Amino acid sequence: MAAMLTPARRDFLLSALRYGLAGVINTLVGFSIIITLDIGLGFDAHLANAVGYAVGICVSFALSKLFVFKDRQTKARAPLRYLTAVAFAFAVNQGVLTLAHLLVPPGAVFDVAAQGVAVVSYTATLFLLSHFWVFAHQPDA
Repeated sequence: MAAMLTPARRDFLLSALRYGLAGVINTLVGFSIIITLDIGLGFDAHLANAVGYAVGICVSFALSKLFVFKDRQTKARAPLRYLTAVAFAFAVNQGVLTLAHLLVPPGAVFDVAAQGVAVVSYTATLFLLSHFWVFAHQPDA
């Protein structure tokens, strides 16, 4: 079992754990904003979703840089890469949200479920891009 936990796998698992911890606060804040705007105030689902994510982008980058991937060298291009990764993850999120709304019947419970599935797609996509591209481990020279 110990042989299966290579340094690269250990790094991935620790990054995933820290990402999860940092993401709990960010997700709760963003999702609360989304549901408040979508269900509570009747905003368009896509607009509510976009506002919720906009609130968390800066906080998410700071937590990723300072806590999640703190042991990695951060290159000067990391903020641009992060914004690119966020844009791609958000596009995935919007596609999943659109598909979910096509597949589920109308209603508040189904709207919440659709938003929840979209949140998960965004989170997973952004973590993978952050781990393997934005904050990728730089071998010592």
